[in-house]
Amino acid sequence: MSPSFSEATRARFERMLARYPDKEAAILPTLHLAQREFGHLSGEAIDYVATLLGFTPARIEGVATFYTMYNRKPVGKYHLQVCRNLSCSLMGAEHLIEHMSRKLGIKPGGTTADGTFTLSTVECLGSCGTAPVMQVNDDYHEDLTEESIDAILDGLRQEHG
Repeated sequence: MSPSFSEATRARFERMLARYPDKEAAILPTLHLAQREFGHLSGEAIDYVATLLGFTPARIEGVATFYTMYNRKPVGKYHLQVCRNLSCSLMGAEHLIEHMSRKLGIKPGGTTADGTFTLSTVECLGSCGTAPVMQVNDDYHEDLTEESIDAILDGLRQEHG
């Protein structure tokens, strides 16, 4: 069955679309709505967005795969995205990624068996002055250390129950 927006999301889409005279400018926010609605951007979701906006699926796929904020496969409840670009790497990101891999029992790109955590590496989170940086869902965590990562993960586990 093809995905489709709920009535509430369809209304948000229509309001959002009215703000853009050029539908091309609506691709990113529509993908964001689709990801929130469907959890990730499957091939069917890409086709749906393409149909809504009047573009080819290839055009929408190209946008969705360019940006790290769009998930092409399901992710855990907490998506841990660790920057590994130059500033973060110089400040120890690679070591912190290894630490998180050991602590969670997964490699980058993996999800814990219980579906709680997905660990990803990304090329830049745009916060070089506070490196190393990690984004957990929509929240940034900066100036990371092993201790701060442990506290973040422990807090998320308690929140998850």
